[in-house]
Amino acid sequence: MGQSAALGISKPTDILDHIYSLPPAEQEPAMEKIRHIERTAMKTQKPQIGLVALMDYLDSRSIRKGICTRNFETPVSHLLTTFLPNSHIAPIVTRDFRPPKPSPAGILHIAKEWMHENGGANLIMVGDSIDDMTAGFHAGAATVLLLNEVNKDLAEHQHTDLVIRRLDELIEILENGFEGWVEGGEEEVDAKGLVEEALKEEK
Repeated sequence: MGQSAALGISKPTDILDHIYSLPPAEQEPAMEKIRHIERTAMKTQKPQIGLVALMDYLDSRSIRKGICTRNFETPVSHLLTTFLPNSHIAPIVTRDFRPPKPSPAGILHIAKEWMHENGGANLIMVGDSIDDMTAGFHAGAATVLLLNEVNKDLAEHQHTDLVIRRLDELIEILENGFEGWVEGGEEEVDAKGLVEEALKEEK
């Protein structure tokens, strides 16, 4: 059973918005239904293709990594401890942070934690949903869509700068830079410069 079905709501309705609109006494039981679904899915969780290779590359270049997700902490921790035990990823912004994506607040929080004074301008948001692309876009970050059969309509969305099919494709892109599309116009995103800037901050 999906999360929307578990709560008896229609697909277009945002799940978290629905839960927060419930009377206070009903919010925690509704949230626990979602946690149960996520804990069940966690048992068969597999990393995205190319995830480990990308993280190894980022670690080798001392590039900071954070997570902004609408999931709760347990499945995120399971992913990290199971597949990325040696990677340092912080901060981790989960469902408890409000407002959630598609608000840019979580990404801007990460930028603030990293002491970036220009919001998300030096960040790259990688995700597979419209919430990811919109949050990154409004935070001022470059956005990268991890393409799949479900989200292919987002490939030409105005909030999507770049499309990849597997995560390790980002390695060459970060080395060489890329050109993305923002609000229908071509915009060059200096990914290589972002990597070099990150290396400077580590010195």
